Parts: sequence; C-alpha cells; structure tokens
Amino acid sequence: MILLGIDCGTQSTKTVALDWETGQILASAQKAYGFAKTDQPGAMEQHPEDWDAAMRSTVTEVLAHLGSRKSEVAGIGVSGQQHGLVVLDESGAVVRPAKLWCDTSTAPQCEALTRELGGTEAVVGHVGNAMLPGYTAPKIRWLAENEPHNWEKTRLVLLPHDFLNLQLTGSPSMEYGDASGTALLDVRSRTWSEPVCQAVAPHLPSRLPTLRSSAQPAGRLKNDLAAEWGLPEGVVVSAGGGDNMMGAIGTGNVSPGVVTASLGTSGTLYAYSDVPVIDPRGEVAAFCDSTDAWLPLVCTMNVTLVTELTRSVFGWSHAEVDERIAAIEVGAGGLRVLPYLVGERTPNLPRGGGVLAGLRPENFTPAHLARAMTEAVTLGLGYGIGRLRDLGIHPTEIRLTGGGSNSPAWRQICADVFGVPVVTLQSGEGAALGAAIQAGWSVQRESGDESSLSSITDRLVKLDESTRALPSPEAVDAYAAQLAETDRLRATLHTAGWI
Repeated sequence: MILLGIDCGTQSTKTVALDWETGQILASAQKAYGFAKTDQPGAMEQHPEDWDAAMRSTVTEVLAHLGSRKSEVAGIGVSGQQHGLVVLDESGAVVRPAKLWCDTSTAPQCEALTRELGGTEAVVGHVGNAMLPGYTAPKIRWLAENEPHNWEKTRLVLLPHDFLNLQLTGSPSMEYGDASGTALLDVRSRTWSEPVCQAVAPHLPSRLPTLRSSAQPAGRLKNDLAAEWGLPEGVVVSAGGGDNMMGAIGTGNVSPGVVTASLGTSGTLYAYSDVPVIDPRGEVAAFCDSTDAWLPLVCTMNVTLVTELTRSVFGWSHAEVDERIAAIEVGAGGLRVLPYLVGERTPNLPRGGGVLAGLRPENFTPAHLARAMTEAVTLGLGYGIGRLRDLGIHPTEIRLTGGGSNSPAWRQICADVFGVPVVTLQSGEGAALGAAIQAGWSVQRESGDESSLSSITDRLVKLDESTRALPSPEAVDAYAAQLAETDRLRATLHTAGWI
C-alpha cells in the first residue's frame, strides 16, 4: 500500500509517497510560490489557487516517479498551514486572497473582540484560547469591517487544508484539530462557540462548514481526479489537519512525554495530551490535535528568520555559523537579545521590534552576535517550555525538526535551554509524513484494523540517534538565569512603550 502526504506550507507545497510496509519515502516533489501583493501594514496573503496548482503539480510528479506502482495508492492526507482564512462564494470560487497565520494586521480586531467579549479570561472561557492576530476569527472580523462587499459574497469559510480537501473530494468539511486554531471552537466540547461567532461577524455560523472527527475521512478522491492521475477509484482522503497537528503525527508525538520543537522561520513547540490544556493567560494555545486528543502548543514568530538574517549579514555558510557559535561561551559574553523582528506571538507583542542589549568591546564580535541571536530565539521557545510545565506537561524528550535542527551547536543550545535531551529524526518530511501516516491509519480503520496510531508511528517514525544532545547541568542553570534576565528586559521595555 502507498499513501500520499501533501503539505501546503507558507513557502511551498510538498507531496511525498510513503510505502506503508517498509516506511520508505518512494518519491517526493515540491513547488514554491510567493505572496499576494498588498499595501496593508502587517498583512501577509496568498492566493489559494496557487496552493491547488502546486498540489496538482507535485502529485503528478510523484505519481510519475511511482510509475506502475501508482495503482497501489490507497489514501491521501493533506497538511496545511494553520489559521489562514479562505473565503468562497456560492459557486465555490475564491472571493479574495487568503490572510495567513503570519498576518498581524488584525491586532485591532483582536483588541476589539477581546474587549467586547469581556476580556482575555472571558475569551479563554468561551474557546480555551485568547484572541491572537494569527488566529482566523480576527481575520474574519477584519474582512467584515474592511471589505464588507467581500464578506457579503462569502458563503463558506475554510482553512488552507480544508480548501485542498475540497478540491480533492468535492465536499467541504473541517476537522477538530485545524478548527481549534480559528478561536471560534470551544476546544473542550469541540463545538463552535455561539457567543464568539456572533461577536466576530454577521451570519458567520451559516458560513462555517460541517465539523467532523479528525479520525473520520474527509471523503473519497473525485472520480475525475482519479482518472486524470491514473489512480484507482475510491482512494481515501483522510481528514488531514494543520501543519502542527500533522507534524505531531510525523514526529511520533502521539503519546505523553514527547514534545516536538520546530526550528523553522517561526518556532513551534507542541505536546500530546489526553485532556484539554487551557492556559488562563492565553499564551499556550489550547488546540485539539488531529487524532481526537489535544495538542497544547506554543508558537514564536522569530527563529531562523533571525539567524538567517544574521548569517547573511556576515556572509557565512551554515557550517561557518555552527563553528563560530560553538566557539563562544554560554551567554554570549553578556549580550542579550529580544528577537522580535516581526512582532511576536508568544509573548503577545504584535507591534514588537528587536532589541540588542549588553554590548561591550569584548563581545562586539560577529561570533558573539551570532551566538546571542541563536540563544535568544531558543530562549523564546524555552519560555514556552516553562509555560507547558506550568500547565502540567512534563517533557522527557524533545524531537527537533526544521532547518535549525541541522546545526549540532544549536541542538546543544536547545538541550541546555530546554533541560531535556533533544534528538532529530531520520526523515525530515515532518508534516507531509504525518499526513501520509494519517491517510494510512484511515485506510486501515476503514478495513476494520483498529491498530493504534502510536503503534504505527513507533514503526514508521525513526530517530537519528547520532544527533542526540544531552543537557549540561551548568548550562541549564545559566540559561534559566538568562531567561529571567530577558523576561525582565522585555517587561521593562514593554511598560515603557518601546516594544
């Protein structure tokens, strides 16, 4: 049996073909795209049609690599960037470009909705999450306020992966995992929150799709697509999910104790939980996962965005960066950085900026600056680990993904900041692999095989033990003190109105 996993990201869409019996990735293809033009400050938008075109292109390429074995394809799973607002009219056409997770233009709508609903505590009471600019609800409010003609045209609200599922199956739906990132879903009951929906925009409940279990398939591949791609009829399209939910499956993060940390352009930390994990401060996202459990998650917006800018300034290769930061002591000689170059989500500083403090002649070197930037973005995730621990999540191992995880020096910094062992995976496919695994799980369930998802990931998700890094007690203590220092610096500057 072969499963296709499709991952629709912010920069590109990737499709992989997974051999279910061997766990081998048989083929993969990737297609990049850009952003839609917009003059709105803080806005980040894309054309959903570009995602569809990239999906079709990469699937076609992967199937060409499979040759005659494409007849073995039994299921397809889709992972998509979370929170993006896709609005369709009565004919199913896209009304306007999708506002993305990284769009911060909706900060005023967040403030207004939070105030109207009675404050952050009340919002968390309604849906389990605070109202943050990245989420979908304030994007809908923005659309209704700023483009009422487009809201009037809208008949269906979807998320990116739901839009692709619609192209594959012809039937609109939304599963619990990705829906929990809208700030419209009460994550405890897995139902739309009526008070929040009413506050966001007129007629919103009638424009939301049917909710379904994340374990229930989205449908079957449309006959015309099956014929076009040369696939058998009846190919299962699993529920799919947000990229973090699929990344959890793809990293084997489907049981307590394992935490996944992604060191990409932005950073995410997420864990598995059998019960909802609600943060009264709203800093930890109280998401559902795509297995009908829960996925407490922390997101920071500045990770390799910061380190790659630093690398480009000095003109270094990745190997040179690794060599230089490894040569500098823990603490970067007293340099302290607040790396909020594009604002920040955790802590919630949508209008934040970057800050460099503690410069002295002895630490004013390229290597010290590179070390300080790397430590700063990792400490941002370390803040999130602390919040997870406060809420009862106690990691025993952190599995690293994303471009930053390729750096041995950075892996050691992660182990020391997080205070637990870190390790990477043999496969770097992450969310695409998770989507393929979920598709296989769905096919098995339909055939009456009730094998647990954890038993499947134990077989298919392999760790790269050569990358394991263990925390140093002395460095753990030093970084704990450094995190406290940067927390005080942030609080002081935020109170003064500088960030």
